[in-house]
Parts: sequence; C-alpha cells; structure tokens
Amino acid sequence: MTLPLLLSVFAITSICIPFVYLAGKKSPKAAAIFVAAIAVLNMILVAATIPEILHSTSHQYIETYTWIPTIIQTEFTLFTDGISVSIALISLILIFVASLYSINYMAGKKNLPVYYALLCMLSVGLIGVFLTSNLILFYFCWELMLVPAYFIVGEWGYRNSYKSALKLFIFTHAGAVFVLLGIGAVYWLTGYTDMLQAQTALMTAAPDIVKWVLIALTAGFAVKMAVFPVHMWLPDAHSEAPAPMSALLSGVIISAGAYAIIRISFGMVFPAVGVAFGTEFLHVLSIFGVITAFYGSLLSLAANDIKRVIAYSSIAHMGYIMFGLSLFPVALANGDTVLLASASAIAVVGTILHIITHAASKGLFFLTAGGVMHQTEERDIRKMGGLASKMPFSAVSGTIAALSIAGIPPLACFISEFFMFVGAFQILTVDSFYIIPTALMLIATVFSLAYSLRFISKVFLGRSKNELKMIEDRNGSHDENNLLENNGVVVNKLDAHIHKIVDVPNYMKFALALLIVLVVIIGVYPTLFMQLIQTVTFGPVV
Repeated sequence: MTLPLLLSVFAITSICIPFVYLAGKKSPKAAAIFVAAIAVLNMILVAATIPEILHSTSHQYIETYTWIPTIIQTEFTLFTDGISVSIALISLILIFVASLYSINYMAGKKNLPVYYALLCMLSVGLIGVFLTSNLILFYFCWELMLVPAYFIVGEWGYRNSYKSALKLFIFTHAGAVFVLLGIGAVYWLTGYTDMLQAQTALMTAAPDIVKWVLIALTAGFAVKMAVFPVHMWLPDAHSEAPAPMSALLSGVIISAGAYAIIRISFGMVFPAVGVAFGTEFLHVLSIFGVITAFYGSLLSLAANDIKRVIAYSSIAHMGYIMFGLSLFPVALANGDTVLLASASAIAVVGTILHIITHAASKGLFFLTAGGVMHQTEERDIRKMGGLASKMPFSAVSGTIAALSIAGIPPLACFISEFFMFVGAFQILTVDSFYIIPTALMLIATVFSLAYSLRFISKVFLGRSKNELKMIEDRNGSHDENNLLENNGVVVNKLDAHIHKIVDVPNYMKFALALLIVLVVIIGVYPTLFMQLIQTVTFGPVV
C-alpha cells in the first residue's frame, strides 16, 4: 500500500493555515518558525518519493484518490517524477528561507499574522502545481498562487504597492484564461483530465486543433514566465514586493510557467502536433527567448533601483529558459518516443537544471538586495557604494548571487548554462536555424556579466555619493540642512547615517548562508538533480 506522502503535503499545509495565523497573534516569530517547520516537513515527505523515482521502472511516484466519480470521472492524482520533485524541493527550500528571513525583515510591520498565513497559503498553491498530474487540480493551484501573492505585494509592498499588485493580478489572470481554455480543449478532445492519460489520447486527435491547444497553453504559461512582450507586470511587482516575496516571485513563481510548458505544453500536447508545425513552433520560441534575454539584460544594465536591476535580470533569465525550451526534441512531434525523446538530451537537462539554479541564485540575489535596503534605507544604487566594509556578509552573498546569475564557475547557473549551450551546439548539426539564436544568446551572456559586475561595484565597492558629500562637508563646505545637534554637539546627518549602517541581523544572515551553500554545492556537484532529471522520458506511453 502506497503511503499518502504527497496527500500529506497538501493536507498538513492547508490545515495549518489558520494555526499559523493564531500563532502569529501570539508572536510573529512563532508564526515564521511554524511556516519554516511546515516547509521542512514537506521537504521530507517530497524527498521520500525519490527512491521510487530513481529505482522503479516507471521512474514515477503516483498517488490516486477518488475525487469526482460522476460527470467528468476525474481522480485526485498526485504525482512526482525527476523534474517535479527537483523543482518542488527547491521551492520548499525557498519557502523555508523566506520565512526565517522574514523574522527580522518584517519585524515591526502591521498584520504579520495575516502575512505568515498568506505565505503558508502560497506554499499550498505553489507546491501543488508541481505535485499533480490532474489538470483541474493543477489549475486550482495555479490560480491559488495568485491570491496570496496579490495581498502580500499589495499590503506589505513599498510605494504604489496595490497598483503593482493589481497589474500582477490582471496579467497573470489573463494568462490563466488561456490556460483554462487549453485545459477545456484537452478534455473535449480526449475525455481525460489527467496529463498522463491525455498525452496518449491526444495522438489520435486532429493536429489542426491540437496545435491551437498548444499555442493557448504556452501563451498562458508564458505570461507567468514574464516573457517579452507579456512581461510588463514583473518589474513593478518584483520591485515593490517585500524581499521574501520577491525571492519567491522571481525564484519560483515565474519558474512555474516554465515548468508548466515542459510538463503540459511539451510533455502532453507537443507529440500530437506533427513535425512541420512542431519545428516552426520551437523556432518561434527561440526568437522570443533571444528577444527576452536581450531586453531584460539591457534594462537591467540601465536600471538604478536595486530591486529593478534584479527584476529585469529575471526577465533576461526567463529568456534563457525559453531559448532552452525551444531546443526540445522535435522528434517527439513525429511520435518518436526513442530518438531524442529522453530528457537526457543535454539541452533539456540544462534547461530544467537552469530553472533550479536560477531559483536558488535569484532567491539569494533578492534577499541580499532586501537586506541592503533594510539596513541602508536606500534603493538607488547610485547612492550606495562602499558597503563591503560595513556589510561584509551581505557583500559576500550579493557577490556570489550576482556572479552565479552571470554564469561564472563554479557557481550554480554556470553549469546549467553550460549544458544548455552544449545542447544548442548539438542541435546545430540537425537544424541550422539555431546558428543565429545560439550566437545571440552567447552575446547575451556578456550583458549578464556586465549588469552583475555593475551591481557589485555600485553597491559594495568604492564610495557612495553620501560619503563623498560628507568628506566635502568635513573640508569646510558645510550645508546647514545636513547638520543636527546630538547631546549639545553639532554633527553631520550624513556622517551619522553612514556610520550607523551595520550588517543584516542573524536570522537574515542564516537564511542567506543557506542559499550561499546551496548555490555553491549545486555549481560544484549538480549530480543528484541531473540524475533525477535524466529519469524522465517525454512523449506518449507506448
């Protein structure tokens, strides 16, 4: 008898939402630790499915429960394979880190019991997307992510927070309409609501209809990814959200769009569209990937708001992932379940691994930026500088995050980008179309390095404008507006502010340290994730 491991993830997290709220009424710190404990328990439950994935003949772990036996005859199916378990685990790690980080970062803010309850609710929707093969349950979790995200961004954001939250809601909900249309069409064509059953049934459907299903689903998922030109919601939402939410938005939530394309668009629908359309479809994805990568990189290079620099970087890396997705084995569109159909095709491995490495690196990047803002009360990187001496731990974490995002070895994003580009060069031998997109993507990596180095130099090195102004004032050019009296002694406001800057508190340091270790370990030893990814075979079961 199969243990209800995945059902327990849903049940425990859902049941604990009101208890997290009640714990928060007593102590916000207790609520944060409660959410972190739930994340750890869920990690254990999800990781317990790994032996079955690695050693069973199907390389899958499935739990099936009676749900709606009449009318649509659907079952409550929970499922993991090498891809879903990897992304679910990295998501749970980020939820754990974000909750601990919030102890110091959110201290003193209003309505914290609600904040932690919403964080717990967000984890239900977020993890549910990765742990089910039922399309109805998938859509329920897909939409559930949006509700707590809207309120967290709106209530605990910085400036025009509810305006940014509304933009997040409108764009992602509009994308969800296309997802719902695609799911409805799949049920109409096949009579199934389960991905694993529908993928085989779709092979007998009319390709002219299936291709529109593929377009609708991919377009809806691309909105969540924030791929150009449906990216407009991301810079505002990510830059205005509190840092823990920014880490989840950029690290996991937008990556859920990429996962959905892999799992549903490619894993379920793509094999039924035919080679001619399948090839054209992948080529179009590669073009959007290149445009998105350049657009995000150039805006990140020009931005001065510390969180917008990282937000635009997220757009750029979704371009990398979209380009990697375009390298998907077109042989599947010919019904070939052997030739290039395995996820062991190196380009597919690199792309999926990049979802994981980007999540860890970008989570670290946003949390570091949040710590800098928290300690300096400043957002403009032009007014920063020299923080390495005042915030050495944050300087280390920010440097590691930026260099990983830039693809510098031996950090996490390097290894995934390496496999992605090696796979692209392999594809060139059978499809010359990818010569130009691959060359352009290699150029885009230079811009990634440029904005990463700019971030490090502007924030942590040199001297800030405020510090230079303080030196000028000390040399006799005093501005009366910058003077204050302290115990009868007149001092410079800028002097007082600069010297009071210290590194982030301990809980924030601990959260950053965990992600630093993760980014380095994955970069040096990505074997476990690669072994899990390589167990997956796409295409209909024959």
